[in-house]
Amino acid sequence: MFRSFSSVNYRFWFAGAIVSNVGTWMQRTAQDWIVLTELTDHDAIAVGITMALQFAPQLVLAPWTGLIADRVDRRKLLAGTQTASALLAALLGVLVLTGVAHLYHVYALALLLGVAAALDAPARQTFVAELVTDRDLPNAVALNSASFNGARLIGPAVAGVLIALVGSGWVFIINAVSYAAVLGSLAALRSDTMRPMPRAPREKGQIRAGFAYVRSRPDVVTILVMVFLVGTFGLNFAIFTSTMATVEFGRGATEFGLLSSIMAVGSVAGALLAARRDRPRMRMVMLAAAGFGATCTLSAFMPTYETFAASLALIGLCSLTMMTSANAYVQSTTSPALRGRVMALYMAIFMGGTPIGAPLVGAVANAFGPRWALGVAAASGFVAAAVCLGWLARHHEVHWREVGHPRRLVQRLRARGPLTGAIAVVEATGER
Repeated sequence: MFRSFSSVNYRFWFAGAIVSNVGTWMQRTAQDWIVLTELTDHDAIAVGITMALQFAPQLVLAPWTGLIADRVDRRKLLAGTQTASALLAALLGVLVLTGVAHLYHVYALALLLGVAAALDAPARQTFVAELVTDRDLPNAVALNSASFNGARLIGPAVAGVLIALVGSGWVFIINAVSYAAVLGSLAALRSDTMRPMPRAPREKGQIRAGFAYVRSRPDVVTILVMVFLVGTFGLNFAIFTSTMATVEFGRGATEFGLLSSIMAVGSVAGALLAARRDRPRMRMVMLAAAGFGATCTLSAFMPTYETFAASLALIGLCSLTMMTSANAYVQSTTSPALRGRVMALYMAIFMGGTPIGAPLVGAVANAFGPRWALGVAAASGFVAAAVCLGWLARHHEVHWREVGHPRRLVQRLRARGPLTGAIAVVEATGER
């Protein structure tokens, strides 16, 4: 489960990232709280707009940020994006502490933070390949997810307590300071043991080459469709938890922060289970998507705060199992020279769907109640599972009819194209 820790560079990276991730979750909780309760009168649409502004740059800038990640020194790029994020967090903290913060301030800073995140995401996703071997890459991706969601166990709960004790402004300041940990870990990495990755050439057509590669991979296209559906309409947890806590159950900041931490218990479990597997498979992505739909349905019917909180752990388990398996599948089967562009597209679809989904889900919560918003999330999981089932049914037909007849299998693969067909059959069936 923890085999990537055999790399000293990965240990440095993991330690710095988990500290910074705690601060990031603290900021997310405080940001949603001040928008919902201090700058508006429990307006879920305003929370959705804030999320949309923060994630929209990943959708718009994906072709360029992915190419940048494939061309430049990712270590230096990450240092720059982390520094920018720290400065933006400090600025928001000062505005809140001085009492001059308005909703448009939060909107503007969310947008700027989104630009920094758009540059950061593909570099962060692909940088781990420079720290571990190809064999350990899926494990490292899963442990990164465990780190991010392990921080969710601590960050929101601490933020909820700090908001109640000293106010939201200090939460943003603390997050700004936490970026020092990841900057320190980047400085501590041993260059002589890092694995150099091939860089994209400086010539025309490199962005088109990334899109062409994805189009040639029907398995990756299937993953991207699933990620879009669940990421756009299902993973709007800030809207679900904040409105259920305040509107449905009449609870305060501490209880709101606790909900995210409880969800993170399941998320960490899902990420660690993914880390135990040697390689990700499409079937696991499908089963996790269906489980996400089922657990969201269950959560929508929970009658009390306590039972709702317990159901969130199951949502966290299924959602992180799906997303970690999908991420590792795409990274581990993509050519290293194109990995930045492919992962930028992946992150754009994953996070960039939020500008579409978050306001819509917020509107559903306002008009019909937060339980119906959870119903939208459940539907996204079931539809995503159906999409993957269709792909698997098609390729399992090849497995059952032809895997015992090598000559006919080779002929079928040649007709499909050697690389795409081989990858599709190997990844769908587990045969080598």
